[in-house]
Amino acid sequence: MWRRGIITALIALLLAVLLFFHSDVPNRIGNLGSLLETFLPWLGLAVPVLLAVAVVRRSATALIALLVPSLIWLNLFGGQLTDKSAAGGDFTVLTHNVNAENPDPDGTARDLVEAGTDVVALEELAESEEPRYAKGLAAAYPYHAVEGTVGLWSKYPLSGVRSVDIRMGWVRAMRASVRTPHGPVAVYVAHLPSVRVKFNAGFTAGQRDNAADALGQAIAAEPVHSVVLLGDLNGTMNDRALASVTSQMRSTQGAAGNGMGLSWPAAFPMARIDQIMVKGVEPRSSWTLPRTGSDHLPVAARLQLP
Repeated sequence: MWRRGIITALIALLLAVLLFFHSDVPNRIGNLGSLLETFLPWLGLAVPVLLAVAVVRRSATALIALLVPSLIWLNLFGGQLTDKSAAGGDFTVLTHNVNAENPDPDGTARDLVEAGTDVVALEELAESEEPRYAKGLAAAYPYHAVEGTVGLWSKYPLSGVRSVDIRMGWVRAMRASVRTPHGPVAVYVAHLPSVRVKFNAGFTAGQRDNAADALGQAIAAEPVHSVVLLGDLNGTMNDRALASVTSQMRSTQGAAGNGMGLSWPAAFPMARIDQIMVKGVEPRSSWTLPRTGSDHLPVAARLQLP
């Protein structure tokens, strides 16, 4: 029983190495490191498969080896499986990539109004459909601003609205100050470039990475103390390429969510690329909403302002 299952044990140890040293996988070749980190939690699915093989083979060696990746995975992601939400909070936010090809903008707008948050950020707003969203959200959100393909709807007055240059050549990010009863909150709405997995180029994320750096610089220079980032970042919190943003902000899902909060693709969510991140604000709860006509799920959070 000790000699059987050597190959299974070696695969388990290789899995442990990938989990533990994921940040050392280089990005020089096809951005393999970022690709691995985007779907890193899913490596855990290999554990029950290898466990079944070890049991069938009656291999004590493989069973012991499987403890290593299991413990590493639990250390990395076990905390995300628990409910960290808490009572309280006086400012609720929602972000949704509505998909430029959404077949039902009116229905999507109604679904977002029913969520009842204080602000709603939309990404991938098609110019031809923006009036329909504006009409659908107008009664609940009297203040709104749109810059390029992103927009912000609010129950509170907006000021200091401007586009944010994320080095794309057209506008896919904006900033506005929301005048809440507890003081101003700088809200950023961003839709970073999409990434693709190509046979001849690997994980093509160069433009996304440059845009993330520009967004991080803009947020770092923000003079308002309370800052909220809402948007589709086309990357997860594990992706090192988003470090210019993630190093200075907290994920509401990681701090106060229940589960992993996967948001894309809506039909079978595999990654949380739609993010709510905060600085100078305390997350109290974070959640995903039911599917709309988009290929992304809306995500929302309840925050405690200082």
